[in-house]
Amino acid sequence: MTDNSYNEMFDPTGACRAHYGPYQHWLTHMPEDLLSRKRREADLLFHRAGITFTVYDDESGTERLIPFDPLPRIIPAHEWTMLEAGCRQRVQALNAFLDDIYHGQRILSEGLIPAEQVLANPQYQLAMQGVTLPHGIYSHISGVDLVRDGNGRYCVLEDNLRIPSGVSYMLENRRMMMRLFPELFTHNRIAPVDHYPHLLLETLRSSTPIDAPCVVVLSPGRYNSAYFEHAFLAQQMGVELVEGQDLFVSEGRVRMRTTAGPRVVDVIYRRVDEAFLDPLAFNPDSMLGVPGLLSVYREGGVVLANALGTGVADDKSIYPYVPEMIRFYLDENPILDNVPTWQCRDPEQCRYVLDHLGELVVKETQGAGGYGMLVGPAATHAQIEEFRRRLKANPAGYIAQPTLALSSCPTFVEAGIAPRHIDLRPFVLSSLQGVRMVPGGLTRVALREGSLVVNSSQGGGTKDTWVLEEDVSKPEAPSC
Repeated sequence: MTDNSYNEMFDPTGACRAHYGPYQHWLTHMPEDLLSRKRREADLLFHRAGITFTVYDDESGTERLIPFDPLPRIIPAHEWTMLEAGCRQRVQALNAFLDDIYHGQRILSEGLIPAEQVLANPQYQLAMQGVTLPHGIYSHISGVDLVRDGNGRYCVLEDNLRIPSGVSYMLENRRMMMRLFPELFTHNRIAPVDHYPHLLLETLRSSTPIDAPCVVVLSPGRYNSAYFEHAFLAQQMGVELVEGQDLFVSEGRVRMRTTAGPRVVDVIYRRVDEAFLDPLAFNPDSMLGVPGLLSVYREGGVVLANALGTGVADDKSIYPYVPEMIRFYLDENPILDNVPTWQCRDPEQCRYVLDHLGELVVKETQGAGGYGMLVGPAATHAQIEEFRRRLKANPAGYIAQPTLALSSCPTFVEAGIAPRHIDLRPFVLSSLQGVRMVPGGLTRVALREGSLVVNSSQGGGTKDTWVLEEDVSKPEAPSC
């Protein structure tokens, strides 16, 4: 290792960690040219399957493959048990928070979160005030981004409650690994993830009291960057993939156009931003939504997953308060802590950030995909000064965090096997049956040497994530 990050595979003495032992033995006997051929085979198969994404600021507008790394990230059983409990706890508290701010607003009246940070938030939906949702669930599908600091401690970097994406890559990465290296799954007890579509369909069906509900996946269309995922999940669940033009409102219900005539839709798994969902209520120029959808939704005629207004809970300016939400709503101490965060809306904290821009990571509170952020240690003087001007002009639009030495995992790059920084996004499903997860998640990897930005839009790739079904090592990684 060339930095002070936590190495997932090797301890500080250079010895292989026990849970990586069988894999290391296999890897040392694997010819490097064979790994190269396997990766080329994976790229070809992904391309044939249409597993691509679009980078919107790319002038060419071309679709790209998300680079796939054939070296997995391995998590021992005891670590996963802790991570699973922590993610479940966090999502339960966030759903309770959303239900509260659209009803009694207890947490605001108690002064635990400044009311203006919630009620004046651009993601707060006034139309959701007083609307009662089945089981009080707002975020049916959540993504929790986890990182490891230099001491190997897990922390939550951010929450994704609006339209979390990437689960199709988790599933396809596992399928690809099983196709390329079937012997690994014979000799290692790796927990399966292929039942995720079944759990997702159960989650969506149980979100309504209607028996045998009609579930659809609503997509913006084939030009959306995540269209492959929309089509993949619809196919895996055995439900219809629709666009706004396929749906209409009639007699207080949402209906789908079919060759056999209109059919009532009960649950919409929406992959369309809420600003474009209903041109009568939100953006009047939207061609992606369904006129009248909000009215039907408010009256309980259809379920939207995720609910409208969830974005306020994953706003980066609300993120620092999640540990307090856990204590307030669940009367529990957080299992997973946050990364230390400065809120630039606070003048004193903003002064600190401005004085230390070269040391910090600064993010837009409404940003996503790695855009609109500054990684101080990797930025030029000109970039830092430009960001300083932006921060001074709109301090409430930014938060800052220390530059973490994200954990590193062996990765197959052009120069051979080398450490690269990673994160982990487990997917959390909330329903009447409780809060459930499959053992694993999407591991994203920063393929550029020294880079800490793992987003695919910024050149990152993905790995298969193995959760071992039994421990072969002693506990090493407590939470923050």
